[in-house]
Amino acid sequence: MYVIAGLGNPERKYENTRHNIGFEVMDALAEKYNINMNIRKHKAICGTGMVAGVKTLLVKPQTYMNLSGDSIAQILQFYKLDAQEQLIVVFDDISLEPGKIRIRKKGSAGGHNGIKSIIERTGSSGFSRIKVGVGAKPEGFDLADYVLGHFSKNERNLIEPAIADAVCAAGYMVNGETERAMNEFNAKKRE
Repeated sequence: MYVIAGLGNPERKYENTRHNIGFEVMDALAEKYNINMNIRKHKAICGTGMVAGVKTLLVKPQTYMNLSGDSIAQILQFYKLDAQEQLIVVFDDISLEPGKIRIRKKGSAGGHNGIKSIIERTGSSGFSRIKVGVGAKPEGFDLADYVLGHFSKNERNLIEPAIADAVCAAGYMVNGETERAMNEFNAKKRE
């Protein structure tokens, strides 16, 4: 069994913001694989089903971004899962242009508070990640204001295909094909 966790913030005012791209990918995965996201437990909204033929728990932590690890650690402990082998986290990345995704097998928090929380609470930085580019903050902008802001129409046009790419990459990854996902999507260019 895999856990795919998309990071974001729970209130309606945060819907469709840069920081909530992980939630959007979870919604797209749920739609593609007909998974009902109706379970509320472990401080999250969850849904269980088959992703690319593999039993998977889709998770949207409801703890707010900076405490994402509280929910994810609870889920891994409850299901007795190994973060390094059975967890994929989807989140926003300001170092990637809108429309790009990057797959990693492990890594540091890279300044992302949601990832920092997961590393602290699970004791592991060895989990797989799908980073979805939201673009660098413009000079003079506050980082929090930027990531909690909404995409422009042009950015949204780039984000939709990136969400589809993230869904496809997740399908590869649950089937042990992380290298394939990296080869296909890490080099992909968007016009």
